[in-house]
Amino acid sequence: MFTDDLLAGEAILVTGGGSGLGKSMAHRFAQLGARVAICGRRAEVLEEAAREITEDTGGEVLPLPCDVRDFAAVEAMAAAVADRFGTLTGLVNNAAGNFLAQTEKLSANGFRSVVEIVLFGSFHATLACGRLMIERGVRGKVLSIVTTYAWTGSAFVVPSACGKAGVLAMTRSLAVEWGRYGIRCNAIAPGPIPTEGAFSRLMPPGVEEMARRKIPLRRFGERRELADLAAYLMSDGSGFVNGEVVTLDGGEWLNGGEFNYFTTLPDEQVDSAFAALRERSGRKR
Repeated sequence: MFTDDLLAGEAILVTGGGSGLGKSMAHRFAQLGARVAICGRRAEVLEEAAREITEDTGGEVLPLPCDVRDFAAVEAMAAAVADRFGTLTGLVNNAAGNFLAQTEKLSANGFRSVVEIVLFGSFHATLACGRLMIERGVRGKVLSIVTTYAWTGSAFVVPSACGKAGVLAMTRSLAVEWGRYGIRCNAIAPGPIPTEGAFSRLMPPGVEEMARRKIPLRRFGERRELADLAAYLMSDGSGFVNGEVVTLDGGEWLNGGEFNYFTTLPDEQVDSAFAALRERSGRKR
């Protein structure tokens, strides 16, 4: 079903597209004929990702350094994408921040830093791109990467849960409000998919097998599986899918959620596991 020209004519912006899952989606879009813009805060990472994707696919990739927390910068970025490609037909809200923490030990700044990237950043990109689509009469697509605990909640990731819940509410609200413009708003809720950045912050050493056993399929997801689902939701083949969140987690959320299993461990063990994560990721909170 994934023909080489599936996304021909599309111009898609992927936030957080320089690494991890965002880069995998951007790569797949380019493979399928889309022109792709990727944004993030580190210019050198974006430029390297753009070179790699272009060399591998022959597609056109535009790297744009941008902090999604800054609405003026996001507006300028959306305009730059439309100017470069002549249109802007799709947005993937992928930029995110997350870390594991006992909520009673969480700082207000720690909470704010995650929510500003996840919720404010997704709103900024959606508003800027949505305005352009409406002004130009583009029947566009907005796809947001959320998580199953956006509706179930989860221990130890309260800032992310709050932010992702807001993104899911935004998705469903705009699916109704912007449907009259032909703009479809959907979301994907992925389970654990190994990437260097996410696993260094969210998978303590020694617990990978425990996490894998919680998934009924007894394996983690693969980047290509997410990228293919995203490509489908950005294509005309999903033209009647609007306001939906598609879960891609091997059944994990039906078996108790993503991080709640830490509540079964002694506090000392949780402290030790989270400290190891902070040391491994180099992010002290």
